[in-house]
Amino acid sequence: MGHLQQLTGPADLHDLDDRELDELASEIRDELIRTCAPRGGHLGPNLGVVELTMAVHRVFESPRDRVVFDTGHQAYVHKMLTGRAPAFDTLRQEGGLSGYPSSKESAHDVVENSHASTSLSYADGLAKAYALRGEDRHVVAVIGDGALTGGMAWEALNNIAETPRHGADKRLVIIVNDNGRSYMPTVGGLANHLTALRTSPRYEQLLDVVKRKLNGVRGVGPAVYDALHAMKKGMKDALAPQGLFEDLGLKYVGPVDGHDRAAMEIALTQAKRFGGPVIVHAITRKGFGYDPAERNEADQFHQIGPFDVETGVGTPKGRIWTDYFAEEMVALGADRSDVVGITAAMLYPVGLDRFAAAYPERTFDVGIAEQHAVTSAAGLALGGFHPVVAIYATFLNRAFDQVLMDVALHGCGVTFVLDRAGVTGDDGASHNGMWDMSVLQVVPSLRMCSPRDGARVAELLRECVEVDDAPTVLRLPKGAPPATDLEAVDRVGSMDVLVRDGARDVLIVGVGSMAAVGVDVAARLADQGIGVTVVDPRWVKPWDPAIVPLAREHRLVVCVEDNGRVGGCGSTLLQLLNDERVPTPFRQHGIPQEFLDHAKRDVILERIGLTAQSLARGIVEEVTALDGEHATRDADLHDPAAGRGPRD
Repeated sequence: MGHLQQLTGPADLHDLDDRELDELASEIRDELIRTCAPRGGHLGPNLGVVELTMAVHRVFESPRDRVVFDTGHQAYVHKMLTGRAPAFDTLRQEGGLSGYPSSKESAHDVVENSHASTSLSYADGLAKAYALRGEDRHVVAVIGDGALTGGMAWEALNNIAETPRHGADKRLVIIVNDNGRSYMPTVGGLANHLTALRTSPRYEQLLDVVKRKLNGVRGVGPAVYDALHAMKKGMKDALAPQGLFEDLGLKYVGPVDGHDRAAMEIALTQAKRFGGPVIVHAITRKGFGYDPAERNEADQFHQIGPFDVETGVGTPKGRIWTDYFAEEMVALGADRSDVVGITAAMLYPVGLDRFAAAYPERTFDVGIAEQHAVTSAAGLALGGFHPVVAIYATFLNRAFDQVLMDVALHGCGVTFVLDRAGVTGDDGASHNGMWDMSVLQVVPSLRMCSPRDGARVAELLRECVEVDDAPTVLRLPKGAPPATDLEAVDRVGSMDVLVRDGARDVLIVGVGSMAAVGVDVAARLADQGIGVTVVDPRWVKPWDPAIVPLAREHRLVVCVEDNGRVGGCGSTLLQLLNDERVPTPFRQHGIPQEFLDHAKRDVILERIGLTAQSLARGIVEEVTALDGEHATRDADLHDPAAGRGPRD
């Protein structure tokens, strides 16, 4: 049995010698590759932090010392070292290990921190708490250079460096895992600064030598040293431009080879002894130790689907929603020179890479900075362009204020393409894009659409960019659209009628990907002799007024959406029908307002009742109940004594 399977916790690392630790590092890399090959996952980031994570757990005492991972992409190694190696083959499987840190799994995990640039704020708060309570505990924050481009990280750094009011130092060590990439190569001025740090000589040794020599000269020596020490900033800029951090009041250690475990241990030990906030700058390579990952120019297997272990070649997969958007963006770019693309360090995942290849001067990757992306898009719109901002639906949450106050308030024509909307599955609660259609409902003038198939992605994207006086939103689910486009049999206003079968019993309003589910439900209802109409509203904010008479002429209205039920499309549709005094009974189906455990998308949809079988069963019961009510009412009308009280 290898070393890995015998680990019960981080303390066991102290029982291994250097040779055994090297063997353990190899075992961890083999396990990462073996486990990720059949199911995918964040392979590249974890291959790059094996030695770094081992060093953290040899120098610090988790869980007493708290280790907070920014984003959490690189926490697989941490999971193995904290006693979860025997269960690692359940990674990202229902009931198994989460793909991110999870306090439900282990006392060694602090937060499920899968949105970037937040670790330093968590760590600042923890360190303050321990300092105020007089507890001798350290907090270690591991943040990548990509996440360090986020504005929230710099807000935290500014506060971390603050002089303690009560004289208690915050025992906080910040490890900057600098691999020059997030999904894509890290961009911006900070990235250039860190690149310079990778190759610059350190000034600390030189300063120590000068100090010793000059302090040995009687009389003038110390004065000369003080003068030189006053020039410290200039020396830093000349020899190692680390002043960026130290000018904030943070001690800087590095750069250190993040793949040299012994060197990392020395650096972390120095940082631990300092007693106050320290930056440890570690240089790593994403995908380190696995040739196919290191050679991958796109993202070093940052997040990969199933692949062949020997070759690194991914398992072939069909076209997904993102592909349809990517293709139409290139065509749109040819037709309109004012269309520009913006993303936040996710050029490939959101499909803007093809637009960037065709129109590089009209493509802007702003790094992990969604708030800046949105307001920058407003500026581009004010300057005469039509920006298309493509990000994951769950990541738009952090830029809501910018959408509201910077884009909508100023009537800017900006199109937001929200990828991985709705239930996403494997990546857990934080990645389900189930909030967007609720939070965006409150934005005045914003218009929102959701395509039902590949053809509608192109169609609705074109309609979005035609709007130049308000924000528009195009919502894309995870995975593949229906294999065959769902063509309309009729149109009512701007809505597509997909099914008209029998009497006007049930009106199913299928939003986006749920339109296909609605068509399936219709077939099941028809088998039960229930008449049904299925419409795809296409635009769900604002609702087309034509939905009102359509709802009025049916016996039951059912709205189905891949979004949270609270404040979503069903809620606003019900509000509209109430305002118009439509008496038709209404049933709303969506995602329950809770944080969903990780599992495959189809498993979660079945669990929460958003499958055709579950929906059809419920609708049949509703119609049966309505029939019973009508039968009772008819009987009352034909019975002269019905409804009479004792005094009649």
